[in-house]
Amino acid sequence: QVQLVESGGGLVQAGGSLGLSCTASGRANSFYPMGWFRQAPGKEREFVAGINWNGTTTRYADSVKGRFIISRDNTNNTLYLQMNSLKPDDTAVYYCATQRRAFGLVRTSSAVFDSWGQGTQVTVSS
Repeated sequence: QVQLVESGGGLVQAGGSLGLSCTASGRANSFYPMGWFRQAPGKEREFVAGINWNGTTTRYADSVKGRFIISRDNTNNTLYLQMNSLKPDDTAVYYCATQRRAFGLVRTSSAVFDSWGQGTQVTVSS
């Protein structure tokens, strides 16, 4: 399995920007699709963005499309999420995750992800 560690969370005002990073170690993670999920208090974990193994395909939740950008640097085993025009509704714990199958399609269901980071808190004030 792969170990994932997120960083970059914090407090930001509405309309501001924040960047998250997720560093992977362990197995050769470069061949696996990855994604970002988030979970707000009292709500279920939801898909935010996903990217295929070489970064050529991305998917976004409708709620973040046009505001968030997912990318990856396989040389440094790092996944990124650039969050712009942040809203209070974006407040949540953000998790990065790796899909179970290498070279697979970018999926949105958490059931196909088998490695998760510990999460990083993002708080957007109004």
